[in-house]
Amino acid sequence: MFVVCGEALWDLFGGETSSGDLQFDARVGGSPFNVAVGVARLGKRSALLTGLSADSLGRRLHAALDREGVDTALLMTKQAPTTLSLVDLGPDGHPAYAFYGTGAADRALAAEDLPQLGEDVSGLHFGSYSLVTDSTGSSLLELAHREAGRRLITLDPNVRPTVEPDLALWRQRIAAFVKTADLVKVSVEDLETLYPGVAPAEIARCWLSTGAKLVVVTAGGQGAEAFTAAEHVRMPARRVDVVDAVGAGDTFQAALIAALLESGRLTGQAVAALDAEALSRLLDFAMAAAALTCARRGADLAYRAELPALDLEVH
Repeated sequence: MFVVCGEALWDLFGGETSSGDLQFDARVGGSPFNVAVGVARLGKRSALLTGLSADSLGRRLHAALDREGVDTALLMTKQAPTTLSLVDLGPDGHPAYAFYGTGAADRALAAEDLPQLGEDVSGLHFGSYSLVTDSTGSSLLELAHREAGRRLITLDPNVRPTVEPDLALWRQRIAAFVKTADLVKVSVEDLETLYPGVAPAEIARCWLSTGAKLVVVTAGGQGAEAFTAAEHVRMPARRVDVVDAVGAGDTFQAALIAALLESGRLTGQAVAALDAEALSRLLDFAMAAAALTCARRGADLAYRAELPALDLEVH
């Protein structure tokens, strides 16, 4: 089982009625929530570790996880509200988010909430604003330090300055998580926000020198790159008629995790040993999954049956 750590919330897509009133289409979301669902849809066991509100929105999030087959044993019930995210889609389908979550349940995970993980847990994923919103962020960092080297650790910063505008805090906390991570997936947009003017390859080399075994940089319609200590590969994006890009990065991340689980590459050493051909196949698999999400409304993640067979054998 892969444990995904971080926020669960509701995305609200706004629109005007013919009479000029504002109405919302509410969808379950949050990057870690989506990744947990994505891993389950890709045929692998997943669980979500987060603070979840006891309110009606929190109960609906719990029910949605149950429907998707995500293990809910690690959800920590909190007497705090559920985060809401207002989503504004640009003409190219790229989303912009405004978060309403001060004092919300997904920011209230405490050190005493951290579980003792069983032998069936093969890895953990950390990401998004849960990295920097305390008490959740510091608690998850404690968990990452505790489990690093014992299980596969993956990370997606998924930077959200509208939640935490202090980029120095983001850089500090991400650097701390990178030291524990085997796989880091990050978007070009996040890198430009965090390190303006610095080439992605330079940042990837830095992260590889501090602990990461594989760094994947996504660039939307421009494709993706993968970096290890020995290899660098670049793959073009798949052509797709984009409805919106909500959840595409989360689908990509879930596909990376599911592919490593499917191939039994569950250690940092196994990830580092991927050759250029295997890395190309890994990127293509993840981009195929992300393309399916881009062709659908909202964070509607891919299912395993929609994707081709995968071979990550090193040749």
